[in-house]
Amino acid sequence: MEGDKLPRVAVAVFVINGENKVLLGRRRSPGGDHSFALPGGKLEFGESFEECGTREAKEETGMDLKGFEVLTVINDVALSGPSPSHYVTVLARAVPSDPDQEPENLEPDKCDGWGWYDWDRLPEPLFRPLEVEVRSGFNPFVTKPSH
Repeated sequence: MEGDKLPRVAVAVFVINGENKVLLGRRRSPGGDHSFALPGGKLEFGESFEECGTREAKEETGMDLKGFEVLTVINDVALSGPSPSHYVTVLARAVPSDPDQEPENLEPDKCDGWGWYDWDRLPEPLFRPLEVEVRSGFNPFVTKPSH
């Protein structure tokens, strides 16, 4: 692999609502196009994980979050294909500051829209890194934060 390829860090947030609902959006991008993913994005220089996750959620959905907790970290290496990538992704959970607020699609060029989905009946296809976590048995409703 070329020397200029470096891992990137991202934060993705399980925004949960009620006992069993999670917020997912349908991606519109070359990586994972039409798959369902969590709000999130790349960590900016000097940002905390919480700052990144809450900023990205606000930029993408218009929602303010509270109760931010880091749950786990995944190392997603995809060396094959036309665009090899390596992301270290911090998975966190939070709840809407206003439980009655509905998400807005503020980045229609990147997402087809946001919706609440029952954890036991997630839509398909899931964004590959999320699918790997779900198939491993990961559950944001019972997982304790790691410190």
